[in-house]
Amino acid sequence: MLIKNALLIDGTGKERFKADLLIEKDGIKEIKQEISTNDKTIINAEGYIVCPGFIDTHSHSDLKLFDDPYVEPKIRQGITTEILGQDGVSVAPLLPEYLGVWQKNLAGLDGVIKSMDWEWQTVADYFHLLAKKKIAPNIAYLVPHGNVRMEVMGLENRKATLAELEDMKVVIRREMEAGAIGFSTGLIYPPCAYADTEELLALCKVVKDCDGVFVVHQRSEADQIIDSMKEIILIAKKTGVKIHFSHFKICGRNNWNKIDQVEELLDEAGKYTQVSFDQYPYIAGSTMLSVILPPWVHDGGTEMAIERLKDESVRKRIISDIENGLPGWDNFIEFAGFDGIYITDTRTEKNSKYIGKNLLEIAELRKQKPFEAVFDFLIEEEIAVGMYDYYGREEDVVRLMCRPEQNVCTDGLLGGKPHPRVYGTYPRILGRYVREKGVISLEKAIYKMSCKPAQVFNLKDRGLIEEGKKADLLIFDENKIIDKATFTEPCQFPEGIQFVIVNGQIVISKGIKHNIRPGEIIKRG
Repeated sequence: MLIKNALLIDGTGKERFKADLLIEKDGIKEIKQEISTNDKTIINAEGYIVCPGFIDTHSHSDLKLFDDPYVEPKIRQGITTEILGQDGVSVAPLLPEYLGVWQKNLAGLDGVIKSMDWEWQTVADYFHLLAKKKIAPNIAYLVPHGNVRMEVMGLENRKATLAELEDMKVVIRREMEAGAIGFSTGLIYPPCAYADTEELLALCKVVKDCDGVFVVHQRSEADQIIDSMKEIILIAKKTGVKIHFSHFKICGRNNWNKIDQVEELLDEAGKYTQVSFDQYPYIAGSTMLSVILPPWVHDGGTEMAIERLKDESVRKRIISDIENGLPGWDNFIEFAGFDGIYITDTRTEKNSKYIGKNLLEIAELRKQKPFEAVFDFLIEEEIAVGMYDYYGREEDVVRLMCRPEQNVCTDGLLGGKPHPRVYGTYPRILGRYVREKGVISLEKAIYKMSCKPAQVFNLKDRGLIEEGKKADLLIFDENKIIDKATFTEPCQFPEGIQFVIVNGQIVISKGIKHNIRPGEIIKRG
């Protein structure tokens, strides 16, 4: 394939330049001012930007790839590589005896694929099945803390013994040797939330030994964010492990004044190790509705949580903890409110009528008080409910976007009526924050979407337009690229993207999806 007359933005952050680009098989063979043609597929890119394909460093496509191997909302916004295994809650490793309870726990983040047999136990098994399925994007994987903890000690809310810590270290090493590029945790999600700092220190020593990245949804992004960051910095200082904060933000009006302290802590962390974070360009987030419940409610898994929600005396305790707060726990009802939390996905058809409505509206429709309505709703859905919540302010989004540690992500939950970031994250930055607002240059934005994340996660052959690199490429109109997805109508593809190329093969051309799945599994080393 020959791309002629391109304006190349190579991913380094340097200024664009005009050149032709020759692709041979899955790689970039030659870049120079003029390349002659010999019976090759030719794309005339006159007037368009050609840049590296985007790397989504926080993706929840782990199960969706079996149902939609294109993950079309991602590919159509220029994402050619996704990093799975996020928030410490994912698909592998997974012992058969925990399959049923873990499917329910996972449903709020990664959805439910009813037509699929869960034929894997380890990361190696999962990779084998994805390769057999054939997928359009490239993927890499993080070892999820919750799965590791579950394999060794079940779903109990307790401190790990020294023997259990050693067993968890063995599991992490096994899965990183199978090709995982790092280790993730979600310290608001059970069972990760039950781990203390000593557990994280012990496990991160293995991650450091394997030259992996510690990817962390920290304990608090709200009231306790300063203490939460200090815990992660302590881990970096004591182990030297590379730190990557997931979907970095400050939640709740009462905490917006902490932005200066937060930036000071980022500066401090950089003294000890490589520090980075990803961010999506919105003031609302998205996760499982069950996070509104105090962590102790989830002790023992989904079935136990449902039984507790059915108990009137336990409900009173839950309400008291939400109204009064718990030390170190992010209280979503407090910082977003019943009217600031909207439903994106449900397990049952019966309750799909609530998708797009906030918790206050749902209570009114059910003719119940808000707490009772939410608890009954969670019981009916077996906890498997997705939501988005309003937490932030635009000036902080912009301020963090300009930090040197930042790269872009979607954190896209793919079911139902999703957060618009699933369809619009990358074009939104290029159209709104680059072209319309001038927050950062186009070259710098492309760097934060390609080369920067490749460097953070040690993806050596991606993220740059350079001879010898993989031919993951995007061709777009810088004057037209823009997101179309909104909170009310999120399932809309962006405008302005002409071609998406994965490993030298055209996946999208001028709005047309091609029946081709050239994605690769990118393994550590």
